Amino acid sequence: MGKFSKFAGSMGGGLLLGAGAQVLGSLIGGGARRRAERAARDRVDMLQNKLNNLENSRQDIVNPYANVTNLSELATDLSANLTNPYANLGVATQAAEIQIEQADISLANTLDTLRSTGSGAGGATALAQAALQSKKGVSASIEQQEANNEKLRAQGEQQMEQLKMQEGARIQSIQISEGGRTQGLQAAGQQFMFNAREGREMQQLDRASAQLAGAQGQAMQASNARQASTAGLMSGLAGLGGSYLTGLAGANSNRYNANPDTPSDRRLKKNIKLIGFSPKNLKIYAFEYIDNKFGKGVFQGVMSDEIPNEAVVKNSDGFDRVDYSKLDVEFKLIK
Repeated sequence: MGKFSKFAGSMGGGLLLGAGAQVLGSLIGGGARRRAERAARDRVDMLQNKLNNLENSRQDIVNPYANVTNLSELATDLSANLTNPYANLGVATQAAEIQIEQADISLANTLDTLRSTGSGAGGATALAQAALQSKKGVSASIEQQEANNEKLRAQGEQQMEQLKMQEGARIQSIQISEGGRTQGLQAAGQQFMFNAREGREMQQLDRASAQLAGAQGQAMQASNARQASTAGLMSGLAGLGGSYLTGLAGANSNRYNANPDTPSDRRLKKNIKLIGFSPKNLKIYAFEYIDNKFGKGVFQGVMSDEIPNEAVVKNSDGFDRVDYSKLDVEFKLIK
């Protein structure tokens, strides 16, 4: 049984080696995940600094209509320049004075003629009355001119008042229009500033939300990776324990599992019998070892000179070994 225990121990050592490789792989994988996590954090910090610099260098939000001028202040009231064109109308008295003078001269000449001819007083009276009537006509003409002048002055005043009212209405319309335009532009400027601030704040909120979601996702991934690494480590440790127990159990068992130290050279075997073929058409034999140090009993396996070269392991003692993990044949103790 000592030889069996040695053989089983060597097989258990192979299992221990595999489980140790799993533990080592878990440790190496955990280190790689930690490096990847640090690289991701460094990239996040770099992008955050870049984002902060962009935010700090943005232009201030200004009201484009803050300095709009109310043009109604520039509107000129022209009513002060309005005048009545009929305010200073005069009366044409020169013609009337000439007419009166001519009437007097005619009357004097006629009287001289009457005196020289010896006419009576009746003719002189008639002439005087004619001269008086002529002067009354001149006076009436002057009064008529004055009446017309007053009428024109009144019309001129009325027209001037109407023009002043129109000018006042024009100025008021300009003030209302410009006041409304100024207020409208100021309101538009305030709305522009509000929309710009709101847009920036929404961008910051969206970015903060995305960063939070990304950070949460990275934290979850890191946690899952760490748990997976821990689980792999625990699994490897469990494999180590199981391999150790398997090696102990193999010391008290007549069953064998193939490992690279399993001798399969034909020169080390006896009572070789062909008992079947594998799915890949490899010959399966029953045999015994000539030297019981390799195992006692009847085994199932292959001959190293009949299998693919990649499964043959050349040993320093000159005898071939077989890596059964590369074959579809099971090495086992059958008796």
